[in-house]
Amino acid sequence: MFIFFMPLILLAVVVLPFISAGLKKRAGKKVNGKRVILLNIGSFFVCLVSFGVFFVLSASANAPEAAETAVQAAGGVAEGMKYLGAALSTGLATIGTGIAVGSAAPAAIGAVSEDDKNFTKALIFVVLGEGVAIYGLLISMLILFS
Repeated sequence: MFIFFMPLILLAVVVLPFISAGLKKRAGKKVNGKRVILLNIGSFFVCLVSFGVFFVLSASANAPEAAETAVQAAGGVAEGMKYLGAALSTGLATIGTGIAVGSAAPAAIGAVSEDDKNFTKALIFVVLGEGVAIYGLLISMLILFS
C-alpha cells in the first residue's frame, strides 16, 4: 500500500516550499528566495533518502528473486548512473554559466557604453562565461559515448 502513496508524498514534499512561498506572497509578506531554494533542495534530498529506503526495503522483501536478476539489473543501474552523471554535468555547468554571464554581461554593456574600445575585452569576459557550458556539454558527451 505504501507504493501507491509514495509518489504523492514525494510530490507534496517537493511542491510544498513553492506553495508556502506563493501563500506568503499572496498575503503581502516578503518571500525569502534563498529560504525557498534551500527548502526545495532539502526536500529533494528527503525524496532521495525515501527512495533509497523504499528500494532497500523492497529489495530485502524479494531477496531470493533479486539474487537471480542482480546480474541483469547491474547493466541497467550502470546505464542509469551514466545518464544521471551526464545530466548533472550539463545542468550544473549551465547554472554556472548563467551566474557568470548574468554578472559579466551588464558590466560589459556598461564598459562599452562608456568607451567603445572596451568592446573586445568585454566580449572576451562574456565568452569565457559561456565556455563553462561548453565544457559541461563536452563532459556529458564523453560520459554518454564512452
